[in-house]
Amino acid sequence: MHSIYVQLTLEEIIELTAGKLVSEGNASSFGGLASLKEASVTDVSFLGNEKYYADYLATDAGVVLVPSIVEEFPDNSVAIQVENPSFAFGLIVKKLASKQRVFKAGVHPAAWVADDVIFNADKVSIKAGAVIESGSRIGDGSEINSNVSIGEGVVIGEDCVLHSNVVVREFCELGDRVVLQPSCVIGSDGYGYELVDGRHTKVDQVGIVVLENDVEIGANSAIDRARFGKTIIGEGTKVDNLVQVAHNVVTGKHCLVVAQTGLAGSCELGDYVTVAAQAGVAGHIKVGDQAVLLGRTGAAKNLEGGQMYMGMPARPVKEEQKKLASLARLPKLLKEFKELKKSLTDAG
Repeated sequence: MHSIYVQLTLEEIIELTAGKLVSEGNASSFGGLASLKEASVTDVSFLGNEKYYADYLATDAGVVLVPSIVEEFPDNSVAIQVENPSFAFGLIVKKLASKQRVFKAGVHPAAWVADDVIFNADKVSIKAGAVIESGSRIGDGSEINSNVSIGEGVVIGEDCVLHSNVVVREFCELGDRVVLQPSCVIGSDGYGYELVDGRHTKVDQVGIVVLENDVEIGANSAIDRARFGKTIIGEGTKVDNLVQVAHNVVTGKHCLVVAQTGLAGSCELGDYVTVAAQAGVAGHIKVGDQAVLLGRTGAAKNLEGGQMYMGMPARPVKEEQKKLASLARLPKLLKEFKELKKSLTDAG
């Protein structure tokens, strides 16, 4: 990312990252972000993985954030030692992004806002094509982008950002600093049917979705409203793109739910749970605090917290790895068995 709007000085970067200057370079102000291989003299980059050490030594980056264990520095680059280069780089990204973001309060003439919506037009931004239905409330500092649809009675907290084409259906509630990426849907109907007289008959879903403070929902993800009561995404939880969260799911605080994951109805995640890509949690299952489900893991029964799981059904990693290692030996064992059987037959 090369910025033409804002710049950070070296002093600002050191202060922001709480870093230590260990090697001086040729530039004094920086406005771009790039990989080690692609960076130029006005860019900031970082060394977060030893696999990129050769790129690091050859980089043209103006500033490189490095871990404290590194003692060799590239020519002509400023090197700043930090505790966690990836996290420190993220702080710089956030700083540049916040400087670039222009918050323009007011309601665009092409937006439609019901007469009884509660908001301060001097402190809220509502873009063209947005539709906000009766009875909704929008907190100060929130930004409603183009073609967003907000249903009746929705509550949106302060400093939220709803990107283009987001849908928030009736009576759902968003806390403060919630970010909804493009085209995600909050409060879609839960997937509920009963087979009656040979026909699938829809069960009404009359609950809501609650997104607590600092939640982020990725693009094209869907969080279904509860059959009754609430579907709850806990404080600080980050949901990736293309995730399905079914009715009455409850996640704890600061969970990570990664792309193409499915959380089935009424399952519960504890605090700080990580569910990696293409994993799934069956309905009415509980996953304990700080559990990690690796990619394509399927949780079919309750899982204790504080462990890492893999496989279908989910097992502790070491247990599943032993099983896979045994399976890998089966062809050789089968061959040996056939040879032994043949030898016994020949001997008989």
